[in-house]
Amino acid sequence: MSPVVSVDATHTPTRRDVASGVEFTEPPPGLRGLSRFTLDALDDTGFLFALRAVEDPQVRLFLVPPQAYFPDYTPPVRPVLPLIGLDDDDAPVLLVVVHPGQEDRAPTANLLAPVVLNPVTGRALQLVLDGDYPLRAPLSPTTTAA
Repeated sequence: MSPVVSVDATHTPTRRDVASGVEFTEPPPGLRGLSRFTLDALDDTGFLFALRAVEDPQVRLFLVPPQAYFPDYTPPVRPVLPLIGLDDDDAPVLLVVVHPGQEDRAPTANLLAPVVLNPVTGRALQLVLDGDYPLRAPLSPTTTAA
């Protein structure tokens, strides 16, 4: 189990454990059919994670809980909860892919396609949202973890 930060209804970060093995219901877009991953915390606070493909360990994504950086981000994930074994009353873990900053550019977060995760079973999916969600939302000094 790896510690993951979730955010309660008041946007207060809380710690919770999730399965360290993640299996996507469908391979995430662009990952050549990879569906089994490990999820490891990269810091003690639970704000940065590595998602590494079991089938190809060189494939690695960085993830963060979006509410810690974008408190108003509330994507419509309820319709897909049954696909990962959750009910409407269950709280999924929501993570977004982060692209590391390069040279003079800040890191960015993909708010268009969050990862929705069942914290007990590790079942997950990457949901591509309809609407005006940025693919590369800047993580800047003004967007800080709670």
